[in-house]
Amino acid sequence: MRLSPLAGEAEVAAASGDDDLVVWAAQGMRPGVRAWAYGEAVAVASPAAARRDRLAVTGEPAQVVPLLRHALAEAGPSFRPLGEAALMEEVVRAAPELEPVGHFTWMVTEKLAPPRAGAPGLADRAPEGAPDGSSEAAWLEPGEEREVAALLAAAHPRSYAVPGLPGVRRWAGIRDGARSLLAVAADAWSAPSVGLLAGVATAVPARGHGLGERVCRFTASALLDAHGRVALMVDDWNAPAIAVYERLGFTRRGLGVAAVRG
Repeated sequence: MRLSPLAGEAEVAAASGDDDLVVWAAQGMRPGVRAWAYGEAVAVASPAAARRDRLAVTGEPAQVVPLLRHALAEAGPSFRPLGEAALMEEVVRAAPELEPVGHFTWMVTEKLAPPRAGAPGLADRAPEGAPDGSSEAAWLEPGEEREVAALLAAAHPRSYAVPGLPGVRRWAGIRDGARSLLAVAADAWSAPSVGLLAGVATAVPARGHGLGERVCRFTASALLDAHGRVALMVDDWNAPAIAVYERLGFTRRGLGVAAVRG
């Protein structure tokens, strides 16, 4: 068994069994991304993927650990290994140079669930009880990104996706009758065969009317058309957001993150 570099996204997909996290991390093998296989294990070092130097891994721990050591020696200690939560627990136990630093939920779908009949906020049209005159979700123009930044600063200051950041491609939004921005979502760090939904936020006074779900459905639908599947990252503790994404048809994977000690 020998360690082999992987040269393209197709090789990464074939070696990983088309693992959506690993294929997303490959980012179409844009400049700076590197990938390796060792037996059935695959690692992809992806700089500045959703604002982090990420080292996505899949496989059995006995093969992942030596592969990670090689990848970290090649890519550098700024890269944080991440993979299935149970896998990362075993990896950290077997590799004392690593320490656990976090966990989050990865969600993915290849088909959105249909809107529930009569349920408010699940279609693109404004539901009964929504802020007066709220518009359909639509892509925003670049000149509207200052409003996006202001909404995020007030409603979601910890958002990884913000206007102007490399990899954040476009924003969708919903406005009220006075043209105030009520809810947003981004197409950010999407890979050729895995779109990424990010930057979801609803203005605090407009919450509770399904606006976030509407803008997510619009954005996710466009990403599915363009990429064939769509994924997102969400904090494990954010049960309301996870419930929205599950209603839309996303399924969950718990991920663990490690880092080189020191």
